[in-house]
Amino acid sequence: GGILVESAESIAESYRTGRGSFRTRARWVKEDLKQGTWQIIITEIPYQVQKAKLVEQIANLINDKKIPMLDDVRDESAEDMRLVLVPKNRTVDPNLMMEAIYRASDLENRFSLNMNVLENGLVPKVMNIKDVLQAWLNHRQDVLVRRSNHRLGEVNHRLEVLAGYLIVYLNIDEVIKIIRESDEPRPALMKKFGLTEVQAEAILNMRLRSLRKLEEMEIRKEFDGLEKEKDFLEKLLGSESKQWAEIKKQIGITKKLYGPTTALGARRTTIGKPPAPVTIDLNQVMVDKEPMTVILSAKGWIRAMKGHGINRGELKYKEGDYEQFVFEAQTTDKIVAFASNGRFYTITGDKLPPGRGLGEPVRLIVEIPTDADIVEMFVWAPEQKLLIANREGKGFIVSSNDILAQTKNGKQIMSVDDNGDAIICRTIEKGHNYVATIGNNRKMLAFPLDQVPELNKGKGVILQKFKDGELSDLKTFNLKEGLTFLSGTREMNVANVKEWVGERAGAGKLPPNGFPRSNRFQ
Repeated sequence: GGILVESAESIAESYRTGRGSFRTRARWVKEDLKQGTWQIIITEIPYQVQKAKLVEQIANLINDKKIPMLDDVRDESAEDMRLVLVPKNRTVDPNLMMEAIYRASDLENRFSLNMNVLENGLVPKVMNIKDVLQAWLNHRQDVLVRRSNHRLGEVNHRLEVLAGYLIVYLNIDEVIKIIRESDEPRPALMKKFGLTEVQAEAILNMRLRSLRKLEEMEIRKEFDGLEKEKDFLEKLLGSESKQWAEIKKQIGITKKLYGPTTALGARRTTIGKPPAPVTIDLNQVMVDKEPMTVILSAKGWIRAMKGHGINRGELKYKEGDYEQFVFEAQTTDKIVAFASNGRFYTITGDKLPPGRGLGEPVRLIVEIPTDADIVEMFVWAPEQKLLIANREGKGFIVSSNDILAQTKNGKQIMSVDDNGDAIICRTIEKGHNYVATIGNNRKMLAFPLDQVPELNKGKGVILQKFKDGELSDLKTFNLKEGLTFLSGTREMNVANVKEWVGERAGAGKLPPNGFPRSNRFQ
């Protein structure tokens, strides 16, 4: 049962190469109940999946809170299958819930195809569908020839026996007399009536009473029928075209018995369309969404405290350690860290250590080298643009869609060397069209954002040139709104930044009055 949800291209490729796998899914319908509630009814499950084990598997997923959207599973099957999946509440998206269950259970499985067969019954070989069908047809021809030769031998033997019976019928009294009186009846019969040894043996093996019951018409009727069969078999064995015609006839008979319109041959697993791509991360919907506050200390200890709006002044750290990053998130979020080695590291929110203690080293969660430091940490969001830069003043724009890492080793985005550690990662806000950079030489430069290329990876281009110094900070802003920065606790705004506007890779000028001595915008 179930539905085959593989694409036509994938199916064709599997049959073309002789290897592949087919994805099958359970068939389900949404059953509406009272007051806007609903439930999912599973009516068919994939081939070779046992219902009892499937129900137990889904129940374990519920108990382990692996699928928070699902509240209960019941088996209400009678003659027809009916597995009931009850959602947590009526606001749950049924398609999303089923996608999550498909991924976590045997409601979806793969059936492997490996057409490794014995070619000519001797040599193993992986064949494509055309070769397999041709090999099967050749085998059917071989079976037909061997079966026909065997049958022809049986027919010839029977015809020989029947010819002997006809002789007996015409001389029944004399035959019986020889059998009763002769010490050696076989050679006597063979000599008297010109019988073969086979004919004589067949006659002697019959009881005398049976010999008297032989009827010429019955013998001749069987004899004529076998003569026709013999003629058919000899012509069949002598003509390859007649052999293929017979094979075609046999296939036609099989098709009538087991064709797609018959009870036995009707397709159990129907062919459907591949499911539409899921546009959200299913790992998120398989985790209870709860507010949390992420805390990373300067020495790299990380934890997640439940809830938002915590008092940062009450946070405790190890002796000599202090706050580096504190921000609010959800347990379903992806937390991204950008390190000085130019790599982005991804941590799922639910994997962060709880905030009851002081946390644990972030290097136990992701493999950040000891000579690298985290320079930025934030909640990942799709379709964002990030501006990253190194100490030398080189940088580029990268899409947030390209930074997620699939392993603990992170994903290398910015190429770095001994003189150019990555030091900055800033989110480009909507409407920002300019970049302001400042070095430790207190020279500030502003230039159009479109002069910075967007790359998937690399070292980038020069943002600001330094003769003696290095990049301290950068910020994107909207030129019409002016440039803001923190001076002590006050936020200051420079409405007219024309004095500092130039081309990318310029040296810059001294910053506005009141710019902090830390050479940082905030």
